[in-house]
Amino acid sequence: MKHDKNIHIIDHPLAQDKLWHLRNKATTPDNFRRLISEISQILAYEVTRDFKTKGFKVETPLKATTGLKIVENLSLVPIMRAGQAMLEGMLSLLPYCTVGHIGIYRDKFVNNTVEYYFRLPKNIKGTRVAVLDPLLATGDTAIAAISRLKEYNTGPIMFVTILAAKTGLERFLKAHPDVHVYTLSVEPDVNTEGYILPGIGDAGDRIYGTFGAEVGAEA
Repeated sequence: MKHDKNIHIIDHPLAQDKLWHLRNKATTPDNFRRLISEISQILAYEVTRDFKTKGFKVETPLKATTGLKIVENLSLVPIMRAGQAMLEGMLSLLPYCTVGHIGIYRDKFVNNTVEYYFRLPKNIKGTRVAVLDPLLATGDTAIAAISRLKEYNTGPIMFVTILAAKTGLERFLKAHPDVHVYTLSVEPDVNTEGYILPGIGDAGDRIYGTFGAEVGAEA
């Protein structure tokens, strides 16, 4: 796949085991939400791997020493509604992050994306951003969300997802070749309705225990 230097596949056994349970149609909404949160914690480790650190003096109970602290800001921006489920896990490890929200979906009737909510932190200019969404399927909403973020002159942008469809990922990286994508798996296909195969089903419905397709498909 082109732009593969921008694709980071998290193949840690713990992450892959949790993904197996996430795929299972018998997994209940409460366990599905827990798994999303736990996987998001693992992803948080990966997206911060190259963050800038600086040595600071610290007093231990026995002796003074120097330790490293992160000296780089990060904003988390979930794509509503499913992306919200990733936020708790990310914030549990990155409590200092600011948070924005993007409400956007792909409307099959108008054959375009529709934005219904957009709110970013005040310090977003020049700040590294992690956009959160469990699924990148057709790529339409992901592309639109990143395009909107770039209007605000952010720092480097990362797209953090659990599953990405191959065709949607290729479209996404063609539109935004500067964005790095973190995912547990690149899936082979999407169906005629725009859902990832084999995937995990409709992420929003499984997270919140609702029934029936969302307005538009995921990402």
